[in-house]
Amino acid sequence: MTTLGTASAGPGEMDTGRLSVGEARDGSEVGLPVAVVNGERDGKTLYVQAVSDGDELNGLGVVQRLVPQLDPAEIAGEILVVGIVNYYGFQVAEHRNPIDDTKLNRAYPGDAAGTASERIAAATFEAASRADLVLDLHQGSTSCMINETRVRCGPRHRLHRDCLELAKVFGCGYILDQKGPDGQLARAAPDEGIPTIDPELGGAVGWDEESIQKGLKGVFNVLYHYGFLDGDVDPDPQTRATGFEQYGAPAGGLVSFVADLGDEVERGDTLFEVTDPFGTVQAEVTADSEGILWRHRRLPQVATGEYVCSIGTDIDQF
Repeated sequence: MTTLGTASAGPGEMDTGRLSVGEARDGSEVGLPVAVVNGERDGKTLYVQAVSDGDELNGLGVVQRLVPQLDPAEIAGEILVVGIVNYYGFQVAEHRNPIDDTKLNRAYPGDAAGTASERIAAATFEAASRADLVLDLHQGSTSCMINETRVRCGPRHRLHRDCLELAKVFGCGYILDQKGPDGQLARAAPDEGIPTIDPELGGAVGWDEESIQKGLKGVFNVLYHYGFLDGDVDPDPQTRATGFEQYGAPAGGLVSFVADLGDEVERGDTLFEVTDPFGTVQAEVTADSEGILWRHRRLPQVATGEYVCSIGTDIDQF
């Protein structure tokens, strides 16, 4: 019998339930929605979670489409799913947990006796620690972003190659291979010997069906490649960036992009212009390095110094 919170499933069974992480301000229990899929045959364990950032919903779209398609009779091993990690942020459609003003994906491995975010991180990290592979589904929040997968353990980590291979199998087309901040699940789980990736499925708030479908395909790629389901997957080469440059607005006004997401740019190419309300160009920003336009802001209005876009640099194929 495999149990996660109130969900329990024997071999060949599936169940859903709630994982308790504390109480809300009215004293009611807070439980994260979870699913357990226990295959009829022995195999590896996969842990999948979504919405650790409360306004990043494409991962939840993947979970919503994934779980109904999983037949325990066809699966070898176990699949553990937490559909909504940042319960409080999700309820108010905010990126951070409003209870403690914390970005939850900076709280791992957590603390069972700590803040609200640390308690959620501890509960979900315990579940992730039972797995052989971890998928932490994200998106670009309020920014527009290409579909990409992040390897966050750092190139010197003993599991770097395993995480990179998992990212290639997931197959978004692009990989950002750069050590992430402390407290990310994709940093903490590899330290426990578990290959982990952080797919960033598009961006710009809400549902994006193209990104959701790409994420769903990525999860099934993992299920086939690592033997959860019968079948073969031949991973496609991925475009990898190991550097990341951010650009801000040198003047206030309205941004007009010259390059599109995914475009290759050369040093000196114009990325965007800032105009005043009457169309007069106030500033033009060019690329400092060659690379790929990876991410840009969704809304056109900017103040001086405000974030505008990012370029993935040091590009190769993996």
